[in-house]
Amino acid sequence: METAAFEIKQYKDMWHELGMDVERFEKMRCVLGDVYQKAFLFQNNRPKGMGYFDWIVSEIHGGRVREILDAKKQGSPVVGTFCVYVPEELVIAAGGICLGLCGGSPGPIPDAEKVLPRNICPMVKSAYGFKVAKVCPYFQSVDFVYGETTCDAKKKTWELLDREVPTYVMEIPQMKRKRDKTLWVEEVKDFKAQMEKVTGKSITAEAVSEAVKIMNNKRRALQRLNKLQHHNPSPISGKDVLLIEQIAFYDNPVRFAEKVNALCDELDERVKKGISVAPAKTPRVLVSGTPMAMPNWKIHNIVENAGGIVVNDESCIGTRYYKDLMDENANDLDTQIEALTERYMKIDCSCFTPNNDRVDQVLKEHKESGAQGIVHYCLQFCHTYNIEAIKLKEMCEREGIPFLAIESDYSPEDVGQLQTRIEAFLEQIKG
Repeated sequence: METAAFEIKQYKDMWHELGMDVERFEKMRCVLGDVYQKAFLFQNNRPKGMGYFDWIVSEIHGGRVREILDAKKQGSPVVGTFCVYVPEELVIAAGGICLGLCGGSPGPIPDAEKVLPRNICPMVKSAYGFKVAKVCPYFQSVDFVYGETTCDAKKKTWELLDREVPTYVMEIPQMKRKRDKTLWVEEVKDFKAQMEKVTGKSITAEAVSEAVKIMNNKRRALQRLNKLQHHNPSPISGKDVLLIEQIAFYDNPVRFAEKVNALCDELDERVKKGISVAPAKTPRVLVSGTPMAMPNWKIHNIVENAGGIVVNDESCIGTRYYKDLMDENANDLDTQIEALTERYMKIDCSCFTPNNDRVDQVLKEHKESGAQGIVHYCLQFCHTYNIEAIKLKEMCEREGIPFLAIESDYSPEDVGQLQTRIEAFLEQIKG
């Protein structure tokens, strides 16, 4: 029986209201639906709980945007982001919505290169291109964009992006000394004031407490999924886990946590019954490195099409986003901001120096996941992660862990070459 074509739902009237280039966006919508169907829907023995996430993708440029616009009419501020170094708890405490913005596709990069230099990372060019080409409904919906200083390309691009959409920039410390934590506390306080300015209301300690619980529940759900992914044989593919991790940046956090936990209940049952997506002997890979904004599924797709399985994502899309919870016992604003600062300073972004904690964390996750090798993925011109791969390689040599460093972009041009390298790596793992 022929499978019906997967469709990203069409909301032309809404897109016109948002001032988008609808004719061009229509072509991107159709391409994304086709790519999604081939990458995800033809997997064998997929958990039924993935149906919700398929539905979210079908509504990702329609129903979810409508929800956000409706909330905005009710007074909820909408903040667009590109980083996990965002104090999301304060956005939620202000009654707002935190959204990951478009930035994982090669389509709008030529638009960005009319302004930006060519030799900066694809994510920054893609994101800027999405805004100037008016082909991202989320960019068109935000009250402001949250920018940060985790890399030079980003922090200089924010100056230009501010001409297109209001862009608020927080300075992220580059070291983790006491004075750096003091700087971050002051930045967080300023961000709280920014949220209060946008809403015209004060953020209360009670609202922050509730927001902390919402975010912790979301992170606990992702931690649970991560542990289930480690099971051998794995009850879920690495591609599907990556997709869920990406959706975490778009979906309503309460609904998202409920659906992830429902999926985990199913995965628990699959583990008990021995139902898996790949045999136990399948080569197991940990992917580490730069984040993969939707729809960048390249590496996971190649690994799993080549006969391997991804069992852990050490990235800002993956464990870096949810491995640390926030203390829920703080009950006054000063203590809450201190606790929030402590939690965010545990994120081992490659912008920090030294950043040995990340090397230790990757080794820890390698052991916990039962991975047999590490693929370090780096976007072109992402210098901090690219250089940090040297320390990870040294760690792998000390520990006897197979290691493969990949540098790529969003284009399909290097897929054949990467496929050859990854197939050889999987053979190395098999021994």
